[in-house]
Amino acid sequence: METVNPATGEVVDSYEEDSASDVDSALARAEDTFVEWREVPIREREQLIEAAGDVLRENEREYAELMTEEMGKPISQALGEVQKCQWLCDHYAQHTSEYLEAETHPSPPGTTVKTIYDPMGPVLAVMPWNFPFWQAMRFAIPYLAAGNVGLLKHASNVPGSALAIEEVFEEAGFPEGAFQTLLVGSEKIDDVLADERVRAATLTGSGPAGRAVASTAGENLKKTVLELGGSDPFVVLDDADIDAAAETGAWARNQNGGQSCIAAKRFIVHEAVYDEFLDRFVEECEALTVGDPTEEQTDIGPQAQTHLMEELHEQVEKSVEAGATVATGGEPLDRDGPFYPPTVLTDVPEGCPADGEELFGPVASVYAVGDEDAAIAKANDTEFGLGASIWTEDRERGQRVARRIDAGCTYINQLTKSDPRVPFGGVKNSGYGRELSEAGIKEFVNRKTVWVE
Repeated sequence: METVNPATGEVVDSYEEDSASDVDSALARAEDTFVEWREVPIREREQLIEAAGDVLRENEREYAELMTEEMGKPISQALGEVQKCQWLCDHYAQHTSEYLEAETHPSPPGTTVKTIYDPMGPVLAVMPWNFPFWQAMRFAIPYLAAGNVGLLKHASNVPGSALAIEEVFEEAGFPEGAFQTLLVGSEKIDDVLADERVRAATLTGSGPAGRAVASTAGENLKKTVLELGGSDPFVVLDDADIDAAAETGAWARNQNGGQSCIAAKRFIVHEAVYDEFLDRFVEECEALTVGDPTEEQTDIGPQAQTHLMEELHEQVEKSVEAGATVATGGEPLDRDGPFYPPTVLTDVPEGCPADGEELFGPVASVYAVGDEDAAIAKANDTEFGLGASIWTEDRERGQRVARRIDAGCTYINQLTKSDPRVPFGGVKNSGYGRELSEAGIKEFVNRKTVWVE
């Protein structure tokens, strides 16, 4: 297993994949550790979660540089990702006891009825490369806080990040086996998930990957949480602040090189402000700096792998062949490495890749619509339902539109984002279940009813 720096093409490091025996030993350790870890008082778990946040703070530059090296994330954004993981730790260090407090129910006189929250056991996480630390920590922190133990199968191009996360928990003082990285290929996931020692699974990734995990889990009667793809609408109504919408929209589409499930991808603009928005949006996109991800001023680094950029460009070419117009960008940059510029497509015909598929890179599709109803219809005209952003000066109108959009989360006058304090997840082909907040920590617990006469 090799990692290649996408900006330079150089091999960063090589890792020996885990053997079947290695995996079996990891599963045995997870099972043994769970028996003890589940009995650790919640306050002690919170203290260890807090300690993990401290480890992240002490090593944030090292971890950020590792992400930049492995998948090309601009260093300023990589630092922000590690800092967000610190916030996640702080949140659950402060709120786990509250989230897992027993719930008392009305009951007959002389009886007490409560729901208590017991951990389930070892949980398998299959995670993607685009946010190497955040995605894995977003799974690990609430599940460990709840008393479960974690097994991480990370993307094959970020094994260094996966092992670094394992070290975070070791240095924080978690028991051996509480969190383990499995260096295995995707073909091994079914066997691990089918093992009786694994009690549940969570996946962030593509629709096909989600269906495969859900199928195996279903055959073995195991709970899953899936966060899959997205084609998030960014709706600009006729009373929006156009400058703010264009500036935020450019960042919402292009941060992390556009490689985000919750990136704004389809910009649906009221015809009364379409020309003004398009001009400002293109201007903002063209102002972004594409370059060396190790430099602080870089906004967009390389795409994570060459084949991913080639697939993205093929989607753009097919969309243009179908009738879409390139307002800016549209061709790989003439430099070494898989660098793709911010690209804006207009006149996007129905059914072309830029209209119906998830474009996982810095490519935006912009549409003009006649009214609010048409904007909502276009926003919902997708198989996905992860997030949505709505722009209007009328807060009541924004909330009314938000209620009519099929998405797991909607943001009014800001970009779609995840936040430890609020539930996160999608509907339709964007998956099911929720991460973060109280909802996330309770996804993988046994809600046990205790009735006392």
